[in-house]
Amino acid sequence: MRQLLSFFMVATLLLGACQPSPKTDDNMNPFFSKYDTPFNVPPFEQIKPEHYMPAIDKAMAEHKAEVEAIINNKEAATFENTIVALDDAGVALSEVMSVYGSLKSAHGTEGIMAIAEEVGKKMSAHRDDINLNPSLFARVNEVYLQKDKLELTGEQKMLLKDTYKGFVRSGVNLEESKKTELRQINSRLSELYNAFSTNVLNETNAFKLVIENEVDLAGLPESSVIGAAETAKEMGMEGKWVFTTQKPSMLPFLSYADKRELREKLYKGYYMRGNNNDSLDNKVNIEEIVNLRVKKAKLLGYNNYADYVLEERMANTSDKVYGLLEELWERALPVAQKERADMQKIIDREKGGFKLASWDWWYYAEKVRQERYDLDENEVRPYFELNNVRNGAFDVATKLLGLKFEEITGDFPLPHADAQAFKVLEADGSHKGILYMDWHPRATKKQGAWCGAFRKQSRRGGNDIPPVVTIVCNFSKPVGDKPALLSFDEASTLFHEFGHGLHQLLSDCTYQGLSGTSVPRDFVELPSQIMENWASDPAVMKEYARHYKTGEVIPDELVTKLKNSGHFNQGFATTEYLAAALLDMNYHTQTKEQAIDVNKFEEDYLKSIDLMPEIISRYKSTYFMHIFASSGYTAGYYSYIWSGVLDADAFEAFKETSLYDQETARAFRTNILERGGTVEAMEMYKGFRGREPKIEALLRQRGLE
Repeated sequence: MRQLLSFFMVATLLLGACQPSPKTDDNMNPFFSKYDTPFNVPPFEQIKPEHYMPAIDKAMAEHKAEVEAIINNKEAATFENTIVALDDAGVALSEVMSVYGSLKSAHGTEGIMAIAEEVGKKMSAHRDDINLNPSLFARVNEVYLQKDKLELTGEQKMLLKDTYKGFVRSGVNLEESKKTELRQINSRLSELYNAFSTNVLNETNAFKLVIENEVDLAGLPESSVIGAAETAKEMGMEGKWVFTTQKPSMLPFLSYADKRELREKLYKGYYMRGNNNDSLDNKVNIEEIVNLRVKKAKLLGYNNYADYVLEERMANTSDKVYGLLEELWERALPVAQKERADMQKIIDREKGGFKLASWDWWYYAEKVRQERYDLDENEVRPYFELNNVRNGAFDVATKLLGLKFEEITGDFPLPHADAQAFKVLEADGSHKGILYMDWHPRATKKQGAWCGAFRKQSRRGGNDIPPVVTIVCNFSKPVGDKPALLSFDEASTLFHEFGHGLHQLLSDCTYQGLSGTSVPRDFVELPSQIMENWASDPAVMKEYARHYKTGEVIPDELVTKLKNSGHFNQGFATTEYLAAALLDMNYHTQTKEQAIDVNKFEEDYLKSIDLMPEIISRYKSTYFMHIFASSGYTAGYYSYIWSGVLDADAFEAFKETSLYDQETARAFRTNILERGGTVEAMEMYKGFRGREPKIEALLRQRGLE
């Protein structure tokens, strides 16, 4: 039920401990009046933690009143007075929760964290009060039963179908005792998601590799050393060097630090998060989450939780997911084994006297890359200055879609002091939306990169509501007198998240419940992943990759090296990803509640599929935020590779014409980017490509043919 639940999704990411709500003066609460800001963006600088709970309570009450008005309407249920009215309801709550949820992930200050559990419980109860209301569903059902007689547009039919199915899948038809049980499960899951997330964030912030002897920095690039010194200074340890498990700090260390025992220490600090048998341990949380999901699936009439989730995805069944993952596993694992052998040869040649371990992989992979392709990442970084890469992504969108991006400076509300804001305009200068971008790690920000919206696009009540979109990343910071210089992987991630942003910004839907990224999880990565193809294209790279000092375009020699190394380490990258996707599926195809020894469960399963010990699942269970910090990617981490089939096949449509072919770009925009969830995902794809996707393009892209 996307139109009812879209603004509840952020609540599943909330963290923290329950505390009484602070009192606030209603007259001072910025949520209680119309925003007096440019483009009606949230007045971030005015919003304080004590404003959230009063605003959420008031907005919940308003939403309940709107729902009651629908229920008590004396007129017969119609599409407009019931289905559209539901889509329009809860605007105030959506406004508050979009700000709270976004800042909770991007800037989770102590004040925000303190109310997270309370918010989670209230939102869970509020959601269930609506979704399990039989009187409300009776009106929805009354409209649904007339669906074949009503003269509805395709978008209206989809909204009606989604609304009806959303109620049914939420348990509205259960008997009261089972509804009570379901409410208890949902409430407890919200608590556990909070606890899991909090533990991972606290573990990430807690671990520090402190180096006091300069000799232990051998092999590290200058930028990494300077960055570690600056981190140490910020932490009150001037004269030392501090490395963290944030990837911009960790990955250069794993790739270049000569001290093997220090690489091991840092990597273990990363992969042991949530698994140290202390107050931040996540194993008990995982066991309870998995069993509650089994219980919920059974209550709702499904054999397992994956069946419940996949019913609404393109894949549809566990068998189809396993079929794709296993086909790719059989192709990727031998490639990874060959990569391992190549690295072991270097160890033996150097008389290392040890067997390759997981914490050695990045270090010896870098040696192989330098030997085989004469490519050193530190040679490449000076050409991927952050602003140049960002402008490169903008330029691609301009050439493909006619969009313009104008930075907003001066007195303009920002979600964080580090953020940037841009007006997004159509080719004719008309306003399309606002785009925020927030680039670097901080202690209050969760790891990873993501795209969200402070406001979704719609034409609510006939009024155009332009979107306010946010992209949040954790890229390498400026170091010393150097600006932020990205790795090529980071540059690709920027293009990726920008693709999600375009999906939100170009949405052209009537109903907010169907707009933007309101698509199946295994389709949502198509607009993002296809953008990575432009990031890596040699011709495009020559347009945006310029030396940060001289402005020199990246040399042909480096472009060729990057292109030639395009399949490098793909056995590892694909295998570690597939291991996590398969682990996710194994958790959520369990058919009964049971005691789970998380470490043994994970180890036994990964051994059963022959994962080599030198490669660790991309996410070990105790910090697998995608599947245990919310329900977003549960039984859905496979989505990236499913969408990978789509994006590789879709990009070939451009390769068959040209990178900026306008007819192909228009077809992609009108069939994919604008449609939101108004059309079934496969129909959208066929509308663009003229056929269903084929896997061959993905195999070629990854060198797994």
